[in-house]
Amino acid sequence: MSDGDIPAEFIAFKYPLPHLSAALLGKDPLRIVAIGSSSTAGREDVLAYPAWLEMYLRRKYDNPRIDVINRGRGGEEANEQLLRFDADIFAEKPSLVIWQVGSNAVFHDYNLDGVAAKIAEGLACLKQHPLDVVLIDPQYVPAMLLDNKADASDRIVSLIANAAKKAGVSVFRRWALMRHWHIHDDIPLQRMIDPTDDARLHQSAWSMRRVSVALCEAISRAPAAVT
Repeated sequence: MSDGDIPAEFIAFKYPLPHLSAALLGKDPLRIVAIGSSSTAGREDVLAYPAWLEMYLRRKYDNPRIDVINRGRGGEEANEQLLRFDADIFAEKPSLVIWQVGSNAVFHDYNLDGVAAKIAEGLACLKQHPLDVVLIDPQYVPAMLLDNKADASDRIVSLIANAAKKAGVSVFRRWALMRHWHIHDDIPLQRMIDPTDDARLHQSAWSMRRVSVALCEAISRAPAAVT
């Protein structure tokens, strides 16, 4: 059974990560804050991506002092996450912030333009601090592909991409990558979702681990900063 390939086109960051790169060259502990909803926080016994990412980055850079701080909270969307920026991001003084956003906007039928405005507001706030930012767009799972959700899913992916472009930050294209696994690698959607989740929204242990591998590769391959 295929383990899901990771094409370069889906993990190519458009923008460099200069603060992270500088921290990797230093001697101090390196902090990354992961903020988001249940894809970040984790659910039941599925280990969420921050823990996997920490392990893979430590292995990649042979550095046990890389810490990925999990500040996920299930059920939240951008408006609620913004309220936690001071305590959960800026207080930690990270080199990189990974902001997973957009899934609950579709799942709970929020006003997508309003969510996009909050994402833009959050990115503007983050850009005022000495840190890098990566957005993670939604997961490609059955709950996001229902007849009454599919158009909204496509739209929030586009809105996130547009907000990132305007702010000059990269997006980890989880939606496109997981879609590629399903469409091109013939990986069943059932394999990509948590079997204990009746809503068919949350990722399985397999897909969470595989997404984490891809995110680690994306971070390590980020373009060099222009000096």
